Amino acid sequence: MLQLNLPSRLFKSLPLCSLSSSTTLQEIASSHPTNKGIAKVVLKKGKTQLFKDGSPMVYSGAVDRIISRPPPVTGDIVLVADGTEKPIGWGMYNSKSMFTVRLMQLEEEAMRDPSCALNMEKLLETRVNAAIQLRRRLGLPSTHTNAYRLVNSEGDRLSGLIVDVFGDLAVIASSAAWVEKYKSEVEACISRVDEIHHINWRPSVEILKEEGLEVSISKEIPLCHERTKVVENGISYAISHTGQKTGFYADQRENRKFISTITAGQRVLDICCYSGGFALNALRGGAVDVLGVDTSLPALELARENVILNSMDLGRISFLREDATEYMKDALSRNESWDIVILDPPKLAPRKKVLQSASGMYRNLNMLAMRLTKRGGLLMTCSCSGAMTQSGAFMRILQAAASTAGRKLTVIRQAGAASDHPLDPSYPEGAYLTNILVRVS
Repeated sequence: MLQLNLPSRLFKSLPLCSLSSSTTLQEIASSHPTNKGIAKVVLKKGKTQLFKDGSPMVYSGAVDRIISRPPPVTGDIVLVADGTEKPIGWGMYNSKSMFTVRLMQLEEEAMRDPSCALNMEKLLETRVNAAIQLRRRLGLPSTHTNAYRLVNSEGDRLSGLIVDVFGDLAVIASSAAWVEKYKSEVEACISRVDEIHHINWRPSVEILKEEGLEVSISKEIPLCHERTKVVENGISYAISHTGQKTGFYADQRENRKFISTITAGQRVLDICCYSGGFALNALRGGAVDVLGVDTSLPALELARENVILNSMDLGRISFLREDATEYMKDALSRNESWDIVILDPPKLAPRKKVLQSASGMYRNLNMLAMRLTKRGGLLMTCSCSGAMTQSGAFMRILQAAASTAGRKLTVIRQAGAASDHPLDPSYPEGAYLTNILVRVS
């Protein structure tokens, strides 16, 4: 069982005995031992309620003025205040990002737990501990699943920090300047989790550029970290940590498990199969024939390795390196079809500005997939683009694809990321994965 052993030492803040549940943020800031005049970010009129309600990202357009001499610099702790300059919370400042402040704690929270007020190190440990307790309640890790998400950014109230656990290895993905500033504290905090013996730091390079930071991913990954073996829903996987994201998409875990319940006796096509997650679950569920298609040779090598790792029947599963669109067009020209088709393409709309063009790609891919699905068969189709999921347009795109394909859809199941990827309802922008199962007739 996971356990975070919190150190008994006091943190660099006000002595705990001097704080009470009635202490306000303003009072704490005024007597802070490192206080040289903690900056106050004052919000524009009419913008305060959004952040009082918990939205963690204070965008630059919501800021009226900053009270501080000298001005704060990226990585500083700042107060966030309403138009009357009364603090509503505190967070981490960034002078270069479109998000001026990432709110970490609201005023009422600070009054309930003043030990964390204006103290990122203490708050970090408190929030990570809460994240661990939540995963315990979800049964993670367990003997049949030891690959899961431990910290999910805004969903765990640590905006910009993602931690995926793979056995005894934690892969930390940073996408905020404050995470990079507190790198050693983050690593120390995660290393205190009992089962974690190794840590890989994987900065999100492109996102951090928007944060005003130039970082690179270390090429010197220890040999013991290049490959890790994990188990998910009783299926073993080899994970490469030089590959995509943190190395494994734990967000589809519950959807992969569902696939294993509906594939008995079916022929299954897994488009954009990556390392074979859906394909292996389909085979485990009793599929008579499974084909995985992907453009990535390293991913397909992992997929084949995973089949062998699980001692599965090599005669019932195969993988092919080919472009998804080209393969589906060629398969249609041969009049091929499958009982179940899975379509899980990479992120096609990383930004709202490309949503329109991405919509056309999603429509075309799904139209082809629907035509490859036998009438009365099932299509599981996905989008991991936050811009698409948040737009609410994916279902309309599927309907348009069905119309073009000459098919009728019946929606059977709608899902998102697995339960270890919690969402903050005050920040709906955290939702990114859509998984829809339809009958195609």
